[in-house]
Amino acid sequence: MINLKQVIFRYKDMTMQFDLHVRPREKVAVVGVSGAGKSTLLNLIAGFELPESGEIWLNGENQTYLEPHQRPVSMLFQENNLFPHLTVEQNIALGLKPGFDLNERERRLVQQAASAVGLDAFLSRKPTALSGGQKQRVALARCLLRDKPILLLDEPFSSLDPELRLEMLDLLDKLCTEKQLTMLMVTHQPNELKGRIDRILTVERGRLL
Repeated sequence: MINLKQVIFRYKDMTMQFDLHVRPREKVAVVGVSGAGKSTLLNLIAGFELPESGEIWLNGENQTYLEPHQRPVSMLFQENNLFPHLTVEQNIALGLKPGFDLNERERRLVQQAASAVGLDAFLSRKPTALSGGQKQRVALARCLLRDKPILLLDEPFSSLDPELRLEMLDLLDKLCTEKQLTMLMVTHQPNELKGRIDRILTVERGRLL
């Protein structure tokens, strides 16, 4: 599902090289100190950064230089990237299209995505009326609505308190299983993922150990 073959990326005085194979429906955690290259690895897979050389294969196709929107990838960041002037429903709907002229089928898909993360009753609210955990649920629903087979997460729950983090991790585990997603998640709390992931990868100075 995810194959990186001798992918080279240079950042300032660091040369990073990634070789990676992640199987379909595998759930993998990525750990390492700050500045090791964890986020860069995700950005290369998502297409937000382009390699100097090497190949990035996703879903059986060489997608090394495709634009982010062309890749079979959704990405959830630490910051939920919600628009404060839009409702929960509108923020989720951005996973389908940039405008809000949704047809009946698309509205049902938005409602289903909201229901999957427990936000049925919050569709008309603005982000300012939501808790931190609820905002991340909106961002997660938007990712699910994009219906991509690969889900990348860059420390998405690190700003939440421990109890809420575990609640979100349980929800994420459930959704990945139901939708048969391949998941790669950067985290500083790998112990919290026990029983929820298949393996842990360590990044050190731009290399996967």
